[in-house]
Amino acid sequence: MHYVSTRADKAAASPTPAQFSDILLGGLAPDGGLYLPSEYPQVTGAELDAWRKLSYADLAFEILRKFATDIPDQDLRALTKKTYTPAVYRNVRKGEKAAEITPLRVLEQDGDKTLILQALSNGPTLAFKDMAMQLLGNLFEYTLAKDGAELNIFGATSGDTGSAAEYAMRGKKGIRVFMLSPHKKMSAFQSAQMFSLQDPNIFNIAVEGVFDDCQDLVKAVSNDLPFKGAQKIGTVNSINWARVVAQVVYYFRGYLAATTENTQKVSFTVPSGNFGNICAGHIARMMGLPIDRLVAATNENDVLDEFFRTGVYRVRKSAETYHTSSPSMDISKASNFERFIYDLVGRDSERVRALFHTVETQGGFDLSGKPGSDGDEFKLVSEYGFQSGKSTHKDRVNTIRDVADDYDITIDTHTADGIKVARQYMAPGVPMIVLETALAAKFNETILEALGVDAERPAGFENIEALPQKFVVLPLDAAQMKAFIAANTGL
Repeated sequence: MHYVSTRADKAAASPTPAQFSDILLGGLAPDGGLYLPSEYPQVTGAELDAWRKLSYADLAFEILRKFATDIPDQDLRALTKKTYTPAVYRNVRKGEKAAEITPLRVLEQDGDKTLILQALSNGPTLAFKDMAMQLLGNLFEYTLAKDGAELNIFGATSGDTGSAAEYAMRGKKGIRVFMLSPHKKMSAFQSAQMFSLQDPNIFNIAVEGVFDDCQDLVKAVSNDLPFKGAQKIGTVNSINWARVVAQVVYYFRGYLAATTENTQKVSFTVPSGNFGNICAGHIARMMGLPIDRLVAATNENDVLDEFFRTGVYRVRKSAETYHTSSPSMDISKASNFERFIYDLVGRDSERVRALFHTVETQGGFDLSGKPGSDGDEFKLVSEYGFQSGKSTHKDRVNTIRDVADDYDITIDTHTADGIKVARQYMAPGVPMIVLETALAAKFNETILEALGVDAERPAGFENIEALPQKFVVLPLDAAQMKAFIAANTGL
């Protein structure tokens, strides 16, 4: 399996084809694009039949081996078995089984319309990011150990990626983590989960800005190729291909658990900010998984909803980005969106490069086909199954209350966005699976508002906000960021 950049210059001399291990430790391609397979591997009906009987770890192996063809099967199988265990994904709720890793629960059965919740937050940081990040930590350690190499991970988080990365990488030999987050714009639980880590290889940096500013700093530093090389910079943000492909696995798992035969279809609703999670669903669908609809659920920061309704991709400025009660989706520049656009425009890398140059210079592009627009590809979006919707704080509070009253489940704010939007698109005969984002304890402020009681906390998280915290505050300045990294790597 070879990989290409979404912005590859086809007129330039052909580079050596990149394999999975070549791109594992990095994020952006050298040309500023994102990596994708040169073609999507296809899944047969016979494979789907056989996969229905597998454990999550074995299913992960079967899917990942289609993409990581340069890792020996026995090594890859050992990595997935080490990652996906009930001991790691142990924070299950009443009625769930840890051995299932991502158990399904039917919430609503209205005639032939079905609404299902897929639990993805049973890992060590209580968020779906653990599903990929735990594997990434093991893959990184495996790859670095072969060469006796080091890696300095530089990433940005709006709340959950940071803690998932840090918990996955803490204590890993040869790895340091430098994680940016927007200063005072995460929940108290999210901040404490990251900042309370005292491991010497973990560096938390609170940036005076919003998540998109943090993300821009990551790109600015990563695009300085001499610095990136000298400091051995890698990334765990959702632009990292290995993270995206690890998330593909739970789409297959959800489908196989919700159906009995391959003629059946399901739809997925995905709370979405940076487009990484739902991008994995797009890849699963391109591989042949029988997905009907992929529904992107946004909060008040509705850049993705606007595109899927109108064909206009309009990045918001920092001052236009709302700080909401589903803060992990407070994103107005969706980094992974470029991967979908690459497929939408027929894998034309020159077109992609031009469109995202327009994003950088003019703040967006318009594919609606109207006079003065940048193109007319929006008419093709429906062929990829995408739809979207928006949820507000009032919607979140009402949905949290409804789900608690009707099903005795306390959901988090992002999952509430997903359920609210999913109800708009439920179709007869096609189960709608909502991907859970996190456990409710991470956003207790809104749970208390909605239900009048605190969210239940898994053992070990009872007083996390009271723990000592270690972090630094830095301004929006790439030079200062590089200096901080260099001072703490010793390279």
